[in-house]
Amino acid sequence: MTRSSRLLCALYVATSTGLAWTAVLELRYGPLWAAAVFAGASAVPLIAVVRETVIADQRAVAARRRAPVRPSRAPAATGAADALVRAELDAACCERWWTSLGSDHDAGCARRVPRSSAA
Repeated sequence: MTRSSRLLCALYVATSTGLAWTAVLELRYGPLWAAAVFAGASAVPLIAVVRETVIADQRAVAARRRAPVRPSRAPAATGAADALVRAELDAACCERWWTSLGSDHDAGCARRVPRSSAA
């Protein structure tokens, strides 16, 4: 996130806080409809903060895609990570098991446990 977007987010939060405080004051001393209007208006700057963070994330992803891919300089660390991933993938038994988070198996899967009809 750039410095200007951080400043903009800080201004959005300050505006939202001011509107929320105004809503509280209107709830205490003013008409109820004005309190509802200020409460709704205090949510709008928070939506803008979320939008700014999403834009910053999209910019970071685009920058990573444009960056050239460099080979890793720590082969031992990637070798251990590759071995761990390979072991986890080898432990998976079938496609349906993998996509159903371990709750179902394919009909021809060797690890398939038949379901009992007993209730």
